[in-house]
Amino acid sequence: MRLNKGFYILVINVKKPVKIKIGFLGFIEFSKGKYVYIGSAMNNLIKRIKRHINSSKLKGGQDKKHWHIDYLLSNDNVRIKNIYYKESQEKQECSIAKKVKEESFDEIKGFGSSDCKCESHLFNILEDRLGKIIKGFNKMKL
Repeated sequence: MRLNKGFYILVINVKKPVKIKIGFLGFIEFSKGKYVYIGSAMNNLIKRIKRHINSSKLKGGQDKKHWHIDYLLSNDNVRIKNIYYKESQEKQECSIAKKVKEESFDEIKGFGSSDCKCESHLFNILEDRLGKIIKGFNKMKL
């Protein structure tokens, strides 16, 4: 039986430097490279992940942007490379974010963390550091 609740990691590729307006955070410059976003869904985990996969629907403004990640993923130069998830009864998004922060070289202050005390849930990371982060997660096919 699926819990359909838990947390997830999006591995995101930014193809070239971009400046994007991210809701109330304002304009943020993203350098070219790999980013890791940590999110959670304590209801409908798979539906939330599918929303991110289908983020291209957000490009033309047809769908409302609810989260910071919606603004980032709706940019033409940004693509999800991989998705990892773990079903759980407990909200572990913040503890995972702390672990990812240790492996990253930069974070986007305030991104995805307006409902917690974390500094960020989006991190710029070197690809060779990903293995340590995703150990124990399930990989979702795109």
